[in-house]
Amino acid sequence: MKLFTPVKIGGLELRNRVVMPAMHLGYCRNGFVTPRLTEFYRARAKGGAGLIIVGACSIDEQSIASMIKLDDDKYIPGLAQLTEAVHKEGSSIAAQLFHPGRYAFSFLDGIQPVAPSELASRITGQKPRALTVAEIKNTIENFARAAIRAKKSGFDAVEIIAGTGYLVSEFLSPVTNRREDEYGGDFERRMKFGLEVAAQVREAVGPEYPVLFRVSGNEFMAGGNSLRETSVFCTRLEQTGVNAFNVTGGWHESQIPQITMAVPRGAYTYLARAVREAVQVPVLACNRINDPLLAEEILQNGEADLIGMARAMIADPDLPAKAAAGREHEIRPCIGCNQGCLDAVFAIQPVSCLVNPQAGREYEKECWPAARPKKVLVVGGGPAGMEAAKVAAERGHDVTLWEKNNRLGGQLILAATPPGREEFTAFVGYLTSELTRLGVKVALGRDGDEHNIIAFGADAVIMATGAAPAALPLAAAHGPNVVQAWDVLDKRATVGRRVVIIGGGAVGCETAAYLARKGTIDAETLYFLALNEAENWERLKELATRGTKQITLVEARQSLGADIGMSSRWIILQELRRYGVRVMTGAKVTAIDDRGVAVEHNGDEKLLEADTVLLAVGSHPVAELCEKIKEKLPEVYMAGDAVTPRNALEAVRQGYLAGTIL
Repeated sequence: MKLFTPVKIGGLELRNRVVMPAMHLGYCRNGFVTPRLTEFYRARAKGGAGLIIVGACSIDEQSIASMIKLDDDKYIPGLAQLTEAVHKEGSSIAAQLFHPGRYAFSFLDGIQPVAPSELASRITGQKPRALTVAEIKNTIENFARAAIRAKKSGFDAVEIIAGTGYLVSEFLSPVTNRREDEYGGDFERRMKFGLEVAAQVREAVGPEYPVLFRVSGNEFMAGGNSLRETSVFCTRLEQTGVNAFNVTGGWHESQIPQITMAVPRGAYTYLARAVREAVQVPVLACNRINDPLLAEEILQNGEADLIGMARAMIADPDLPAKAAAGREHEIRPCIGCNQGCLDAVFAIQPVSCLVNPQAGREYEKECWPAARPKKVLVVGGGPAGMEAAKVAAERGHDVTLWEKNNRLGGQLILAATPPGREEFTAFVGYLTSELTRLGVKVALGRDGDEHNIIAFGADAVIMATGAAPAALPLAAAHGPNVVQAWDVLDKRATVGRRVVIIGGGAVGCETAAYLARKGTIDAETLYFLALNEAENWERLKELATRGTKQITLVEARQSLGADIGMSSRWIILQELRRYGVRVMTGAKVTAIDDRGVAVEHNGDEKLLEADTVLLAVGSHPVAELCEKIKEKLPEVYMAGDAVTPRNALEAVRQGYLAGTIL
């Protein structure tokens, strides 16, 4: 595979073309490297990455305590330990030099954000202070000073982040740069800051040391820069001595999804291709590339020279090694859920991973393998049960798993039903394959009860029996026109034309999005009609977004999706608007009958006519069986929703812990 051939960035030769781009992890302590950070990256280097870019590494006081810092020599010893650990495993390592600009969070450090102009971002809502020319010059020098420290710390290269809405891109963009001096105005003057950063960093580190730039191929901001401007900027950067370009898409404020599972795999590769056609140095493609076969196709097509796989390598640090050995089926797949990574970053929490409970915990000592092999029974084949069975088998136990349904996956199957959420099934597929590989005996259609669980004679039992959907405390909430949303997502129930969904959490919102697409044209038809100019664009948009169902979503709280992560919530709400779902918040359901749903809303009584009423009002744990058997067996553990309903990230983590405690 071309993916595993060497490639050069300047004078630096990488062992392969797999790059782990920088991502804030939240593992540092007051800017200092910690064992947690070092062991996280050591694992990715050991797993075969060609280049690891760490960061973001702040160049001045605009930072947060859990971020890597490069604004003082005192950080060099810890960074040197990090680079040494990565080098020992055969990978190269680069430091991403970072200034947040108007994206800084002043409530964390008390420092007002600075930017080219005094324009607040939608991310923070904080108004930055415009930099003076003298401060601009000093900031450029800070980039150069940080680059020198990176070189002294043993980093093989530096990368300047000039995209995603941070300071360099704020100077470049007409959206955020309203200056009228030498650093603002026309495109030539807006490029000046970035070009001077590149030139001064190059001068500081010398002619042979690799310098990379990470750019947004398209800002996806109204009135912002497009591929045309980015390509020109990269051409000019190349002339200053930049050795490679890392091409991403959009800003954090962009209203177009960038890295969630709603984005097709490799969707933004075209941005890297355009930059590659404009420059003579290597170009890296990234965003939603989590499959080595897709990565290989991109390289073979000549769309990029290197492949960025950040979240994919959080999910599986051994991805390159497994792919190089032909063990692609063993790769733990990133599913683009963002629950443990981007949502955690926005919440100022350390990064974890839904599909990899060990991510960020590589430094912890674990009891592996088991001191004494046991006969283990896992009851329940949802994410918690499957993860528990997998881990227990890896540790040497003899494991059997019972699942009462005729398939594994539990609520992950339901979560994968709405369009754009299909990748949850990839995780189910991985866990299923792992159970087979590890020799776990899986019995489908096997419902556990008190007698057969005890009769099985296990040394230890893990109860991962999940949750059941909750009902409304209304007399007519079980009528013929009332259906649980779970049954619709599981395709066990059908609905009429007029649908009222009660409950605006994740399940209600995703069920609404699923039903709203019924009767719309699919992507292949849209492509065919558009390419052949069969309809104008407005008609095509209508055909793609107006289905055959009339859907009303009712929520008692004043907002929807309170249990949806920040990185995905806005996308789901945008879909509901796009597909014409009627939303009613602050509404109390008072009755359900064969006509529909009666609600109190803004002091008025209203009847929402419905052919079908869907309930999405939460869930409750299925724990009664565990209570019956735990006094009769030596070891009984609970995991996942059987303990209390939770999101998938927490359920998988609990399954993992149950497997390690045996």
